[in-house]
Amino acid sequence: MFTRSRLAGLAAGALMLSLAACGGGGGGSAEPAASGSGGGGAAGGTIAIITVDPSNPYWKAEADTAKAEAEKLGYKTTVSANNNDPETQNQLIETAINDKVAGILLDPAGADESVAAVQKAVDAKIPVVLINAEISQTGLAKAQIVSNNAQGATIGAEEWAKAMNYKGTYVELFGKPSDNNAQVRSDGYKAVISQYPDLKSVGKEIANWDRQQGQEKMESLLSKNPDVKGVIAGNDEMALGAINALKEAKKLDQVKVLGFDGNQDAVDAVKSGAMVATVLQPIVEATKKAIGQLDSVIRTGNTGVSEEKQAIDCVLITKENADNVNDFVYSG
Repeated sequence: MFTRSRLAGLAAGALMLSLAACGGGGGGSAEPAASGSGGGGAAGGTIAIITVDPSNPYWKAEADTAKAEAEKLGYKTTVSANNNDPETQNQLIETAINDKVAGILLDPAGADESVAAVQKAVDAKIPVVLINAEISQTGLAKAQIVSNNAQGATIGAEEWAKAMNYKGTYVELFGKPSDNNAQVRSDGYKAVISQYPDLKSVGKEIANWDRQQGQEKMESLLSKNPDVKGVIAGNDEMALGAINALKEAKKLDQVKVLGFDGNQDAVDAVKSGAMVATVLQPIVEATKKAIGQLDSVIRTGNTGVSEEKQAIDCVLITKENADNVNDFVYSG
């Protein structure tokens, strides 16, 4: 999948936020590049930032970081959310094209579903950089920058298996199926857990990255498996939902829960012992890289790096290092 992943074989209406604002200094020439020129100009014009769901702390950090970084470089910004809906995403891409933006930073709504939307922007000569999730075609986006989900799932599953003493029944909360990250993490978990035959899966539910759905699906799983001993979740929001269900059932002290993302609520849950571990996705670092590369494309015509697909390793967060995390930034 990605050249930096040492586990590549594991495979890896619109909510418009009125956040448009004038950019700050640091943009070089006062004359902006021609909109959609895709290279050879100076920093300037507007970057359209399309995230997924800013009510989720992970995507809020992504959007806030992108906006701040773009404005530091001298751009105006618009921020919107596709809510993981391809049709909403298409509408947002069309709006960006009509607005003649200089570039688009996109967290795509599905690997296959987003190819046509990216193609539409490329046809309009607007450079696109993808963040957090990839699409199933190369050569369209100027860059695809994601967390090393296979590596992250591996280190998380190893820590969780150790906490389980390598035995017992467990259930899985799976993310949104159209998001390639959901399957990559699930496969990464499975590759580790399959090494321990005394760990037995007794249920799996799709909870679409959502805390409320995570709680509801965990309640259902508990009704069928009241003595379950572990939970592996594809992200922190689903894991936190599972923790809520376990608390209500007065079973939290009997069940080991694993999360993924490193949001602050999850880090606090790790500190308190409610969660065994979470896997920090370096979304702030990745988003800074993405905006930097999009700026480079707008100004020079290329990202300045050799690879379109780029993965950044994740960090395992346990009680021992949880104090080093602040809003998705690890300082250890």
